[in-house]
Amino acid sequence: MSIAVAATGSFGATILEGLAARREIELVLTRPDRKQGRGRKRLASPAKEVAAQYELRVEQPERLTEFPGEARIVIVADYGALIPEKLLGERLWLNVHPSLLPRWRGAAPIERAIMAGDRETGVTVHRTTAELDAGPIAAQRRFPIGPDDDAGIVYERAARVALELLEEVFTEPTFTPQPEAGVTYADKITAADRELDWDAPPEENLNKIRALSPHIGARALVDGRRLLVWQARLARPESGLVAGGLELLEESLVEASSASA
Repeated sequence: MSIAVAATGSFGATILEGLAARREIELVLTRPDRKQGRGRKRLASPAKEVAAQYELRVEQPERLTEFPGEARIVIVADYGALIPEKLLGERLWLNVHPSLLPRWRGAAPIERAIMAGDRETGVTVHRTTAELDAGPIAAQRRFPIGPDDDAGIVYERAARVALELLEEVFTEPTFTPQPEAGVTYADKITAADRELDWDAPPEENLNKIRALSPHIGARALVDGRRLLVWQARLARPESGLVAGGLELLEESLVEASSASA
């Protein structure tokens, strides 16, 4: 059974790589190459890079108006674009979402879970529908978020769980509607979300640092310098560089620049 994969970001690329090692993939849908960084060079998405490694066919429509293949199942993971309702009715689209839906529907589920101080999260495989992350559930599994886990660790764990769940549902998926209670939304991370507030409780700032590491970075004014903060811990009596009740690990501090703004 061949499948297609719709993926763009790093989480989707990890899912794609795991699937490519196990199954026949007809094609990969990913977002068009975008200009990035100071040099504004047009770069391929992480998923496109994985597809090239496995010599998979890649399609990059600016707008997805028709499905460019024959696969009857499409795995959607970190794709970053809406699937038109007409196309959803033509084949089975299975979305891989790294949260315990209906909690944290939306763009940044792992980051928002860590920021909120959640002690567990999980992965949900559900049918893609027109409503954001609201489709009926085929499989779901929870796992803990450790007190020192950052987003990178949680995303890695979620990818492993996702691949296990997909193997379970490929043969004959059955679906259960999502609960109506407990819906929350994981909005996209904004510039304001990245700012540390030294008057806030230390745990709140620590959760924000963990949520934005190692891929985004929290920002703060430290000893008169504008810095990105990648790692910290609750301050101890013998701590060195301390701000807002946190010990900032100096080897993880870098000067904030216009590229990171």
